[in-house]
Amino acid sequence: MGRRRDLDEPVPDRYRRELDTAAAEDLLDQVAASGQPAPLFLITVGDPFQRPDLIELIAYARKIGVRVAVAATGATKVAENQLRAVAAAGAVELALGLDGSTAALHDDFHRAPGAFHRVLDAWDAALALGLKVRINTTIDRRNLDDLPGVVRVVAERGASLWNACFPTHIDRARPLGMLAAHEVEDLLSFVYDMCQTVSATTTDARHLRRVALQRRILADLTDDHVAALGLGRLYQELADSAAALGLYSDRRRTRRPLLEGDPVRECVFVSYAGSVHPSGSLPVSAGNVRERSLMSTYRTSPLFTGLRADGMLGGRCGRCEFRRVCGGSRSRAYYMTGNPFAEESLCGYIPGSFVPNGLIYGPRLYCWGSNGVTHSC
Repeated sequence: MGRRRDLDEPVPDRYRRELDTAAAEDLLDQVAASGQPAPLFLITVGDPFQRPDLIELIAYARKIGVRVAVAATGATKVAENQLRAVAAAGAVELALGLDGSTAALHDDFHRAPGAFHRVLDAWDAALALGLKVRINTTIDRRNLDDLPGVVRVVAERGASLWNACFPTHIDRARPLGMLAAHEVEDLLSFVYDMCQTVSATTTDARHLRRVALQRRILADLTDDHVAALGLGRLYQELADSAAALGLYSDRRRTRRPLLEGDPVRECVFVSYAGSVHPSGSLPVSAGNVRERSLMSTYRTSPLFTGLRADGMLGGRCGRCEFRRVCGGSRSRAYYMTGNPFAEESLCGYIPGSFVPNGLIYGPRLYCWGSNGVTHSC
């Protein structure tokens, strides 16, 4: 006999512990009851279009006032009739993966010939149906040099958001391995720059919040951000490539980055089996919606309350003066140390080192407001 398959191991057919239609509708009811406006409910991971009750769930969500988005990977084929059905049922957004600006790069990334054109076809069809399109790009050494090209495609074709997704552990960055902390610093400043062209954010790189705040402070002080932040070769190469593509046009208005929420963790992930997590990339469960309500878990579980509590973070994250606007990737901390409260390993910032013109950053000097940085908070 073969070995026993674990219940959580991927299988070709439906998961035996998957939330059925009734349980999924109950979850949507809980989301609707969390307050208005209700959070965006993103159906993601795997291929949501294979779920036979997808249209039924979207229609139910619209009925109770919950906005729904559906995500597809960069290799998934999404037919126009499927998009037409989800749009008619009430979905508001489609998330697509674009990991290269050309067919050769994207298809090689996914080892799936034709994947690039399938993404573009789904993108065009979604926009024609009135759906917003969000583009996710997984950061990898294979596509680092091409990121300005990806941004150009996003800008030219139109998207509500470009999301740069940073790997949380080594398996997701094979075959070339994890990025170094100084490279991530360069990349985050590049993502900030691209807010001149597209609305941008990150996944599992929450220190974009810290970089964005530093950049706004430096701009106020008219300081050179490259020198002040010690940006390196990767940033300069990406900036030069972006400039050559016209992505720094003076005609464009700089936007504030669309950030991942604050360390309070507005994001909640519910797995196919109902387990509740602070992130889809953090495999530590805070409870299960079959046993306890979603909001009760969010408000009272030790994992969520610990992430919201000041003083729980360890290492440099715990000592950092930016911890209340950043918090680091708890997923990466877990994968690297086994402790979700440990320091962020891919952050190159040394606490207390940001003193432009002798100005020591503090919450009374700058904080985030509705329109970006607010003085004297």
